Amino acid sequence: MKSKFEQRIAVLAQRIGRANRAITFGVILGLGGTMAMGTAPVQAQQQGTKIGFVSTERILRDSKPARAAQAKIESEFKKRDDELQRMADNLRNQIQKFDKDAPVLSESERIRRQRELADLDSDLQRKRREFQEDFNRRRNEEFSNIVEQADAAIKQIAESQGYDLIIQDAVTVSPRVDITDQVLQALGG
Repeated sequence: MKSKFEQRIAVLAQRIGRANRAITFGVILGLGGTMAMGTAPVQAQQQGTKIGFVSTERILRDSKPARAAQAKIESEFKKRDDELQRMADNLRNQIQKFDKDAPVLSESERIRRQRELADLDSDLQRKRREFQEDFNRRRNEEFSNIVEQADAAIKQIAESQGYDLIIQDAVTVSPRVDITDQVLQALGG
């Protein structure tokens, strides 16, 4: 079963992947338009264009630097996450106690405790938003470094193996053009 952090990172990786797919799709459309205007398709076929594919999602999930960054972020945010969990448990317990006590409370006492519970809930929601913003900011910092490392590895592989085009994230890909494993190896595992 995945931890909360792993689930959050998976969701964020998917969001990053969608953004990269949109950019890649735009580049492909642009290249397709350019190639349709001249003799480029004939030249590409004659020269044997070599195309590769890299899964950014797998790199951000499975690479050694990504796993290290994930562990680092988890340890940085563990204390705050535990505090939020304690706050949520406390609020839940106080709501249960209020529900049990409500029939015998005076009107003024019931209103006072409802306000206290609403204040606790607002405070919890605010802290959760702050946590999520800080977590996302920190994650983006760490993962932008990984993306830079991956880009450098991809460029090195492209140059050394003679790739004409390497696409990151696509809707469908043949395994014979997938070089993600090579990039993972270049990143240390």
